[in-house]
Amino acid sequence: MNRTPHVARVAALTLAFVLGTQQTSFAQSATFDTRSLTPETALLAARAALEQCRKNGWQAAVAVVDRAGLVQALLRDRYAGAHTIDGAMNKAWTAASFRMPTSALAGDTQAGKPMSGVRALPRVFAAGGGLVIEAGGQTLGAIGVSGAPGGDADEQCANAGLKAIAEKIEF
Repeated sequence: MNRTPHVARVAALTLAFVLGTQQTSFAQSATFDTRSLTPETALLAARAALEQCRKNGWQAAVAVVDRAGLVQALLRDRYAGAHTIDGAMNKAWTAASFRMPTSALAGDTQAGKPMSGVRALPRVFAAGGGLVIEAGGQTLGAIGVSGAPGGDADEQCANAGLKAIAEKIEF
């Protein structure tokens, strides 16, 4: 009795089953879930950052963006320069896009370094003041501050914004 046709048929059915179940698993992973800050949480972070700048005597603008870099909250103190609005939004966008603090990106993109060309991209702001907002291993967004005297000072204010929402976003 020749078992070759039977073995071939079993092999073909097994292969069809395996391929069929793989397509199902691919279909199930065709989407993903993300977490986002509520507008209220974004505003809380922005207010805390602005308050820190005020305590230090600095007039600044603060922007909080979602993980895609879209603005959720934007505040500008009454005497902060007009340029600080774009500065804050672009620092937040840069931190969200590159998933790193803008102060770190500033160092990584200095002239002569392999990533120096990144500075030529629109909206990239490679100076301190932009921080990623993360919780539970996920990027939720970013905060950017502009107007304090230097990137380190901007980053100090941004850190106050992160601290204000830290307990609310942990999951």
